[in-house]
Amino acid sequence: MNSGNQNEFIEKVKAALGYALTDQHPSSDPLGFEDSGVHAGILEKIHSRSYDERKKLLNLLIERGKPLNLKVIPKKDARSVSQAIKELVREKNPEWGRQKRLAAWKHPLIHKLRLPEILADEEVPVHYTALTAQGPNSPTIETDRAKILRQVIDSYIGVTSADYCVAGTATLIMKTRPGQARSVSLVPSIHVAVIELKQVISDLKELYTLLNQDPREEVEGLGNCMTCITGPSKTADIELYMVHGAHGPRELHLFVITG
Repeated sequence: MNSGNQNEFIEKVKAALGYALTDQHPSSDPLGFEDSGVHAGILEKIHSRSYDERKKLLNLLIERGKPLNLKVIPKKDARSVSQAIKELVREKNPEWGRQKRLAAWKHPLIHKLRLPEILADEEVPVHYTALTAQGPNSPTIETDRAKILRQVIDSYIGVTSADYCVAGTATLIMKTRPGQARSVSLVPSIHVAVIELKQVISDLKELYTLLNQDPREEVEGLGNCMTCITGPSKTADIELYMVHGAHGPRELHLFVITG
């Protein structure tokens, strides 16, 4: 496609979408919310939800996750989650090799699980994906990154948290930050995510409202990358036969702390 055909194609798409052909300026609002007042009620609804209302969303998440092979497991507290992860480690074996290893985010909720201590008697090392190098110009930063990548590749379980979980589509929303690498949720065969009940929201409209209108989100912004994960990796490219784990984890376990 040459530049002339490309421009003609773009103009046709714009016309089909109802945009003026002379409109060459993108909106200053990346999520398309021009009237913040319209969404004030959505924010109020999210932040004022009762415990029972949040439990209903959790039940919806559980139901929507079943056909996606997403295992949603409510737990009372962090200690209960730690024990459940320990049982998962005992039950599951690596796809390659015999050494069991975990890679985990550097995250306040994940540190509450005390995984190195919990798994000590199982002799299963836990590698946190946190750089020890000080500053982007540190002479050891590339060595650190290579070490973390190797540890993630060698791990058969990756443990993360998430920013939100959309109940209507059973989708985890995860921003990439220092110490919270995307690879932890993509490379190991088993992905374990841990969130709190208050992080479960209803639908994509609530997600977009939070990202665009919540003052707490404005401080950080959208960041460089935001990953949306709906169940474990799956494909039916070959003869329409569903296969899990083709392009990522073959299992996804979501623990929701309800206490």
